[in-house]
Amino acid sequence: MCGIAGIIAPAGATPGRETLAAMASAIAHRGPDGEGFFTRGRAGLAHRRLAIIDLATGDQPMCNEDGSLWIVFNGEIYNHLDLRRDLEAKGHRFATASDTEAILHAFEEYGPACVERLRGMFAFAVWDERGQSLFAARDRLGKKPFYYCLHQGHLLFASEPASLLAFPGVSREPDLEALGLYLSLQYVPDPLCAFKALRKLPPAHHLAWKDGRLDTARYWSLAFEPKFTAGEDQLAEELRERLTEATRIRLMSDVPLGAHLSGGIDSSIVVALMSRLSDEPVKTFSIGFAEAAFSELHKARAMAARYGTDHSEFMVEYGHVPSTLEQVVAHVGEPFADPSALPSYFLARETRTKVTVALNGDGGDELFAGYQRYWLDPLVAPYAALPRFVTQGLVPALLAAWPQAGDRPIESDWVAGLKRLAQVAAISPKASIVRWGSYFTPEAAGRLWRPEVRPSVDALDLLARLFDGARANTFLDRTLATDLGSYLPGDLLVKADRMAMAHGLEGRSPLLDHELAEWAARLPARLKMRGRTGKYLLRKAFADLLPPEVTAQGKQGFGIPVGKWMREGLSGWSRELLLGGVAVARLFRREEIARLLDEHARGRIDHGKRLWALACLELWLRRFSAL
Repeated sequence: MCGIAGIIAPAGATPGRETLAAMASAIAHRGPDGEGFFTRGRAGLAHRRLAIIDLATGDQPMCNEDGSLWIVFNGEIYNHLDLRRDLEAKGHRFATASDTEAILHAFEEYGPACVERLRGMFAFAVWDERGQSLFAARDRLGKKPFYYCLHQGHLLFASEPASLLAFPGVSREPDLEALGLYLSLQYVPDPLCAFKALRKLPPAHHLAWKDGRLDTARYWSLAFEPKFTAGEDQLAEELRERLTEATRIRLMSDVPLGAHLSGGIDSSIVVALMSRLSDEPVKTFSIGFAEAAFSELHKARAMAARYGTDHSEFMVEYGHVPSTLEQVVAHVGEPFADPSALPSYFLARETRTKVTVALNGDGGDELFAGYQRYWLDPLVAPYAALPRFVTQGLVPALLAAWPQAGDRPIESDWVAGLKRLAQVAAISPKASIVRWGSYFTPEAAGRLWRPEVRPSVDALDLLARLFDGARANTFLDRTLATDLGSYLPGDLLVKADRMAMAHGLEGRSPLLDHELAEWAARLPARLKMRGRTGKYLLRKAFADLLPPEVTAQGKQGFGIPVGKWMREGLSGWSRELLLGGVAVARLFRREEIARLLDEHARGRIDHGKRLWALACLELWLRRFSAL
């Protein structure tokens, strides 16, 4: 795990060493163990190192035998020893024991097709001195980030936006289309960036640059067909073997490692497997809240007790929020409204005090259908087929009246979800792929924007394209493919990478092993979602390894009590921030933000997540934007 950056200057020019050093300094937190530089002719590469494997000889930038190829790399390649043996048999000579060098020689041998042989997480760039060209690639599921920019004839790339902004003259102008999508999705989707001048290389894509021409192409996509026909017990056993192996190879490390234990199914399975594969007690780390409805510490403690882990916990309170949220925004580098980034930040900070690598349970919901909304999806098509006066008139009117009914001063989450479902299902049977219930609908966003700057974007269009393009036949699989191509890399993996790397911590995700993902995609839908039970086969395969507190639970998620906090302890902070900010001065209608704040404060409607999204956007504008 590291930070990478680079400058390819126009012909006849050279990258400034001071500028390259400034780009590296902006991502120093990603690599606290050292830095390295390469400059020759028009090329400059920079690397910040977090030493995990080959501590003695793994420094970067790294070159091949004759110095014609140079690489900077962020990530881990878990099959690098097998790859190394194959390459040595073909005559390649290795000078280090690092996985970085395995990528370099694989590129020398196979060219761009080298990415198809890599098993792990990666973002890397290779400069070809002879061909005066650059090749870069990002891993299949998007665990590692890669930003780039074309600026005055220069190609710039880096692990985070702040590094590119360290190059003189790079514009900080916001991309209003990206911000419009952010308000609906809580993140800026690939390939857009919140900065108009920057772009993100999407997952499973590589990039080629030569003579000022830049091309990107996809090299991998997940296929959900043909389905397996083996029996349920056989597939459960195979799942157990595959996930055990995916966990085992992620224990590769020359530094201490542990695990994040949320108390949910996925992280609990990873901890159980680590305990069975390790000779010493696993170090586990959990986050909790005073609000019991949001805390799963009792489940994490049950797992820790069962496997005798060396367990640590940290409690999050709203008093931690204002200053910490500024740090979260700074490390993401774009507006990012997932409230769970806050506990993830604290969790990574506490974890780093004892270990350098932490395994987690990311990916289980998207691969095995863990979200509750998946079982509601079959209701969408028949609802959308009802007469329009029902879907766009009667039902919305009844739901709109709900918060004032009886003694219910607060709009509950499930009522908010029904409202969103009613809205999007009336538009399209595919519309449930929008994460309905929390953030801004197109109509709500339209009321928010000032007319003269309002962008004409709709997150539903973006997600529907992913839904329609999925290599899948069932509604569930198409929805999973959509989440794997949007929510997972745009939200969950951004959060996992940035919050861990903010503290120089490496995160690893056994459930996101691409070979396991390819296998899981081909499971019949009935083995993922059965009735209202998600992750059916995953639960069955590992039931004997988990305590009843874990196996009996529904999907809780890794959320925070944002609605309560924004109504109570953070009410004054949020009102001052939002009504006196950059956004209200340049982008949004002040009266609409005031309305959201007032309705939330009075308890009429829970706008907590919407206000959180606006707060994160305002903090980003104040720190980064040229507005």
